[in-house]
This record gives sequence, structure tokens and C-alpha cells, in this order.
Amino acid sequence: MRTYLDFEKPVAELQARIAELRETANGSTIDIEPEVAKLQAKSDRMLRDAYAKLTPWQKTQVARHPQRPHFKDYVAGLVEDFMPLAGDRAFGDDQAILGGLGRLGGRRVLVIGHEKGDDTASRLKHNFGMGKPEGYRKAIRLMQLADRFGLPVVSLVDTSGAFPGVQAEERGQAEAIARSTEACLALGVPMVAAIVGEGGSGGAVGIAAANRVLMFEHAVYSVISPEGCASILWRTADKAPDAAEAMKVTAADLMRLKVIDQIVPEPIGGAHRDPAAAIAALGEAIGGALDSLAGLSAGQLRADRRRKFLAMGEL
Repeated sequence: MRTYLDFEKPVAELQARIAELRETANGSTIDIEPEVAKLQAKSDRMLRDAYAKLTPWQKTQVARHPQRPHFKDYVAGLVEDFMPLAGDRAFGDDQAILGGLGRLGGRRVLVIGHEKGDDTASRLKHNFGMGKPEGYRKAIRLMQLADRFGLPVVSLVDTSGAFPGVQAEERGQAEAIARSTEACLALGVPMVAAIVGEGGSGGAVGIAAANRVLMFEHAVYSVISPEGCASILWRTADKAPDAAEAMKVTAADLMRLKVIDQIVPEPIGGAHRDPAAAIAALGEAIGGALDSLAGLSAGQLRADRRRKFLAMGEL
């Protein structure tokens, strides 16, 4: 069953009307197709108009949509012969950050990313995509493995932020994220990161300090969630829409500020409406980014990342 966001209510009402017409006419000789086609065309037009002028807060809602594709969906759709690799070899295996080896477009790669889960049981298993220290240490281990064998690294970012629990702090959450970011920057192989949903705080940057950072059209990327920012500045999460506007969290804003390198278009109505098309578009964008980095030496790749991150924010 499709989940509709608040600003999609007019579309939801039309879709309910279409479903009602079909149910009413079921088994009868009445031809309802002309009326259904008219209502569907109107619904498509309203959806296209709504998504053409989304506010930053509405884009945040789209980025968090529970039916958007997740890490496992991208791996299933893009990566052949995927072999998952587990554990940080020190504490345990964090299920919020997954990774493994495979082939993307015929190219051998190492893929890592956040997995949020798609139902109650899997969300609890994957801790809603909020990585713990052992998750970032696993990412470091896998990136170093890729570096050793000359494999490009692809990371898929979709997290509200790293896990803020006491146990994570006791195990060195900040240090783990810092070292994971350092590991990204030190890689002697190409690295491409894609913000596929919500890119929140250091939990996102820890696996996104890449040569090329791609971002879905309706994804968001920020140093803190809009609710967290609003709670700090206004002492209430009700100001989250204002915070989202001020924080410049959208792909268009971040492209202008040189935080990201490419915006990947989404199907009309968001990636959750046509996951297969969204996954294919991302695969093509990642392939193009990796092609642009092919042939660069380890020193050139590190220098490329240095230039990229020092240039951020310059207008």
C-alpha cells in the first residue's frame, strides 16, 4: 500500500477516487476507462506540479519516505556477485552499515552503505541506519582492503546520523567516525559516494568523503537534522521547516556550494514511486563518475579529494 505525504493529499484523494470507480464497476458492463484515464491524467499533472516546487522541508520528508529504495535494493539492482563482508575484527558486526565485494557495470568494486530496513523488524535489526563505532570501524577495514587490492569504493549514504547512545560513546563513536573520514581521504583508489536518502551529520560524512559525491534530486544532506537544529536555535522542533530552509539541505543548494558534484534525477513523484528507474539512474551516474576517475594515480586521487574539500563553500 502506497504511503502519501502531507503535501500529496490531493493526489491521494484522486487515487482513492480511481480505486473507488474501479471497485464500483467491477463485474459490470459500464465502461469507466475514459473517466479513469481523465482522473489519472489529472493526478499525474498534480504530482508533477507538486514535485516541481518542493520546499526544503518537503524534500526532507521525501528523503525519509519509508518506501524509498535502501542499500539492499541498490545492491540487488546494481551489483553482481555481491559477497557481504562482516565485522570490525575488534568488537562486533554493526548491521546499520553493510558492505561487500561485487561487480558494478562489469567493474570490480567494494560497496558500503547504510541500511535502514523496510519494516519494523528490519528497522530494529539495522538500528534505523544509525551506525555504531563498530560499523565505522568495519567501513575502515573494508576501505583498507579495497585500497590493498586496487578496488574502487562506492558508498551509499542514507542515515539520520550516527547512533547517539551511551554505549556508542563508550566505544568511541566520535573517534571511529573521524578515522573513517580519514580513511576515505587517504584512499589511493577512486571513491564515489551517493546520498540516496537522508545524509545526516558525521554519520554520513564518515563514509562520504569521496572524490565524487552524487546526490539524488530529492535527497537531503546536512550537518544536523532540521528538527535538531530547530531544537537548538528555537527550543522547539516545530520550527524544523524554517531550519531546513536556512540550512541549505537540498541538492540544488549543495551543488551551488560545491559540496556535491552531480544531481541524479529521480522519477516524477520520487524514487519510491519507481525504484527500478531510480536504481538504474544511480547506477549510470556512479559508472560515469568512476569512468572519470579511471587512470588517475593514488597521489592524483588524494590531491583531487583535497582540492574538492578545500573548495567547498566558495561562491
